[in-house]
Amino acid sequence: MSKLEIKDKQVVVPGEMLAEGMDYLPGFGTYRDKDKIIANRLGIADIQGRALKIIPLSGRYIPKNNDVVIGKVFDITFSGWRLDINSAYSGMLILKDATTEYIARGADLTQYYSLGDYLVCKITNVTSQKLVDLSMKGPGLKKLGKGRIISVNPHKVPRIIGKQGSMVNMIKNLTKCWVIVGQNGLIWLQGKPSEEVIAIKAIRKIESESHLPGLTERIKAFLESIVSDKSKKQDTTKQDATKQDTKPDKRPDTKPEGESQ
Repeated sequence: MSKLEIKDKQVVVPGEMLAEGMDYLPGFGTYRDKDKIIANRLGIADIQGRALKIIPLSGRYIPKNNDVVIGKVFDITFSGWRLDINSAYSGMLILKDATTEYIARGADLTQYYSLGDYLVCKITNVTSQKLVDLSMKGPGLKKLGKGRIISVNPHKVPRIIGKQGSMVNMIKNLTKCWVIVGQNGLIWLQGKPSEEVIAIKAIRKIESESHLPGLTERIKAFLESIVSDKSKKQDTTKQDATKQDTKPDKRPDTKPEGESQ
């Protein structure tokens, strides 16, 4: 008879038994030892039906095919652009995958992307030597404009995004910020400075509490509380300004010109 020994989102350590029996399947961060599934790294247990996997609590991003990442241009070559993708391995964006436009050889590539630009790209191939090929062809893939870039633990990205984007959409709706989350742990935000600060606080809270149950409800309450306090302060400021404007104009009495004192 199969038996699950852990709960979803529980923190587990290497060597800990997660399940016993053949009904469960080992996923990332686990292995099978006879009829037992064992954790081989420190992380958070993720139970998806019969599959058990571990979400690591730390570690750098490991590039994977089809991941959408945010990269920073740090080198321009004759064949394209090299990007820092927050990994031990850089990514290469070659001319034919950089844009739908035709780019002639020898063209000034800085007209398209310059050093320091942040791009939303898709990983199209990772070779056995960890050479990472990138593409800008696809929906949502683009050069990022003004905004703020923050870095998070890449292993916490699924919690920040939420199921079918539920968590990040909640952050967008309640803070009125544009938010793009790269699966490599880089996040771009654009909004009013005060809105960006609220969004970042929420993201940091998700990052630190991702292993705890009831995360979505806590983040919603957290955001609604901050947004409500902000609205109350704005209303108070407007009321004070209105009172100031409606105060009678107290000017010293003056006599008509030419009248003796």
